[in-house]
Amino acid sequence: MLKHRGFPGRLPGTDFQFTIRRANQKEGPTRIIRRERFKDRKHADRLADQAFMSALWSHFGDEPFERGNLDAGRLSWLIGREVVPAEDPFDPCSYEALLRIDLARAQASFPEVFAPDAPVPDWADDEDDPA
Repeated sequence: MLKHRGFPGRLPGTDFQFTIRRANQKEGPTRIIRRERFKDRKHADRLADQAFMSALWSHFGDEPFERGNLDAGRLSWLIGREVVPAEDPFDPCSYEALLRIDLARAQASFPEVFAPDAPVPDWADDEDDPA
């Protein structure tokens, strides 16, 4: 399993996890599934989605990236919309699966992340970074 060095382990000050520490040796990778985001989701959940997208964008840009140690639960909130498979066939149960950001959809869903004056996140103070 590829560990994305420098990628934040979680949303600072919360328990919203962005990465996992180690591969699941017994059961294998957790399956990435598309989760519905309803309009009545909590503000904290929406903020975690925005922060995760910001981390993806600042770390990978518009290039394809390997799933690696990115949390399947957090990816599941974005998969099929802002994050799409970059390979065909796509294996949602593989740490080596390639993904990419669908820039048009991501900009529509998270305009504050892609705004010209958007602050560049400083993830360096994330002490829980398992990478």
